[in-house]
Amino acid sequence: MAQGLLIVWHSRTGASRAVAQAACVGASVEAAPVRLLGAQEAGPDDLLAAAGYLFCCPENLGSMTGEMKAFFDRCYFPLLGRIEGRAYATIIAAGSDGSGAERQIDRIVTGRRLRRVAEPLIICTKAQAPQQILVPKTLENADLEKCRELGQAVSAGLALGVF
Repeated sequence: MAQGLLIVWHSRTGASRAVAQAACVGASVEAAPVRLLGAQEAGPDDLLAAAGYLFCCPENLGSMTGEMKAFFDRCYFPLLGRIEGRAYATIIAAGSDGSGAERQIDRIVTGRRLRRVAEPLIICTKAQAPQQILVPKTLENADLEKCRELGQAVSAGLALGVF
């Protein structure tokens, strides 16, 4: 029986890793199990084992990163007809907007018939110049708190059977 929250993330400069880790800390407060996996290591069995998902990635050039897209591609056919209706939420780390990556994930999970259970959370790093974009990111505590709260809310909903 599927249970708990699976947090799948990909990061190039650390921002998405930080949001995923913060969400995991928040989710761990609840009774439901939580797993944190990088997009490169997560696979169909991990998705089958979880009752809900939190997808965390950066927006690069107006879309999600290739590693996150590869994760969704790798899991598509093995999961056809097997995870419909499960809960999901997203956190996008973006330099300015984040909506392109968000739309791309939403299109993919619509095909999976997953159910969004929280508004998209977009953490804006305001990195616009090359010297800001390419360096490791440190996020504001207020942004990390939003991630912890989202992780806790999704995990609580799963634990209570609300989602």
